[in-house]
Amino acid sequence: MSRLSTPQARTASTPGRWLSGAPARVLPAALAALCIALAVLVGGAFVSWWVTPGTAPGSVLSSAQSNQTVFPDSPATSPSSPVIEAVIPLGRSGIRVPILEYHYIRVDSNPSDRLGFNLSVTPANFSAQMDWLTSHDYHPVTFDDLRAYFQGRTSLPARPVVLTFDDGYQDFFTTAFPILQSHGFKAVSYIVPGFFGRQAYMTPAEVIQLDTSGLVEIGSHTVDHVNLTRSSPAEQTYQLQASENMLEHLLGHSVLDFCYPSGRFSAAVVAAVGKAGYVTATTEMPGTELAWSARLIWPRVRVSGGESLQMFVADLGQPEPSVAQSLPPSPLSL
Repeated sequence: MSRLSTPQARTASTPGRWLSGAPARVLPAALAALCIALAVLVGGAFVSWWVTPGTAPGSVLSSAQSNQTVFPDSPATSPSSPVIEAVIPLGRSGIRVPILEYHYIRVDSNPSDRLGFNLSVTPANFSAQMDWLTSHDYHPVTFDDLRAYFQGRTSLPARPVVLTFDDGYQDFFTTAFPILQSHGFKAVSYIVPGFFGRQAYMTPAEVIQLDTSGLVEIGSHTVDHVNLTRSSPAEQTYQLQASENMLEHLLGHSVLDFCYPSGRFSAAVVAAVGKAGYVTATTEMPGTELAWSARLIWPRVRVSGGESLQMFVADLGQPEPSVAQSLPPSPLSL
């Protein structure tokens, strides 16, 4: 009899009957192999579902889904959702905006020079002040921004503040400006064009660089930093108009903002400032209340050398109340 005609051979060659005819020692091994195969299939389906949330176990991913990267920390809102921000809405005739008055940003090397010390804020203190403004959501603006608000063209960000620097010292360019840049802060630099070429003052090229940075607005501070209240009408006209013309020629655009040297002014001087074409002017009167009707005598908050951060914060006063405003999504996100 041939080998293939044995009962064991026929049982093995008949489909569906291998398990029933298998020797007792083979059956447990076959069942174990079957269990392992099932475990692999179920485990693979579970892993696929876990890696791609929302896909049912055992389902087949589309090519788009399989190539999609999942970012668990991504915001749930759509890129085209409106943006909510706090603003000072249009329509208020008076608002609280501190206009800070700085001079030198330096370490005063002469301890006996009390005036120089009081005018000098150290770079470390200045950095700490800018850090505080950042961490407490203050937004430095310029007089262009204030004009746009009072003229009804655009709202202001919540907690606005104006950073002004008098006299055009070179340490504004070398020390203060890099700190402002690192914070993305705007500022106003009042320039005395008659001081161009003097030691410790900015050069015309540096003033142009500030102006083109997009962060610094240039204002006038007379030609020679004179006391306008003691000047003749002719001298007032020269100091106001000549400084304006010199800066406009240098920069190639209008200069609309003025600062009274040493904060001194009178009714006649204010009238001359308006006649010269300036739209705003700042004094050294303390305060933070700004009204458009008083835009040629706006007050400021003087920042003195040696004052603590707590004093700096206290001098800012209470911020102007703001409201939540919904802005349309950026066209880039649509």
